[in-house]
Amino acid sequence: MSEIFSTFWFESIVKLLLGFILAGIIGAERESVNKPAGFKTHSLIGISSVLVMLCGEYVRKLNGDIDPTRIPAQLLSGIGFIGAGTILRDGFNVKGLTTAASLLSVTCIGLCIGAGFYLAGVFATIIVYIVLAYSHNLFSTAEHYSNLTINLKIENFNTALSSIQEILDSYKIEIKKIKNSQKDPELAKDLQLTFRYHKNININEVLTKISLLNDVTDLEED
Repeated sequence: MSEIFSTFWFESIVKLLLGFILAGIIGAERESVNKPAGFKTHSLIGISSVLVMLCGEYVRKLNGDIDPTRIPAQLLSGIGFIGAGTILRDGFNVKGLTTAASLLSVTCIGLCIGAGFYLAGVFATIIVYIVLAYSHNLFSTAEHYSNLTINLKIENFNTALSSIQEILDSYKIEIKKIKNSQKDPELAKDLQLTFRYHKNININEVLTKISLLNDVTDLEED
């Protein structure tokens, strides 16, 4: 029995199952909060990562002195394409970065399991799961602010700036920097604003109101 347990084939089955379970745990957490890549995506990537590592080891067994990490190295480059597919742009906001990072995590976990580094794979799974599931509780009470820079084309500097200031004041948004294209503000047709806003503010709503002002002809994020 011990001879069977020590064979390459038995170890491969154990590694594939463990990679599936560990990656699936992280994927289940992502699916529980309705993220674009859930249990199926994460578990498949976990199995694939283990399989790629096993493939490198198998090639070395057949051909002797060959670096088994050459094939897995290509996987880390290719996983970027899958991760990019989970990143979505919603107006001026970006969503899916955490899920993309979790896909990279399960890839590395799978490679650890495939290489036989079980302790690192299991410990990393625990850490990644805790970060994904509970980090928001740690920082939920903290005040979070973001900075945004926008470029505007305007008709009249004074009236445009006054109207924009009224909108920002209504949302308690602080202007950090004002830059125009002319030394004489009266002649300025381009205006750049950098401001600081709280995480709870719907920034898309604010920018929509600014873009609808009569003196604003164009608005874009820097």
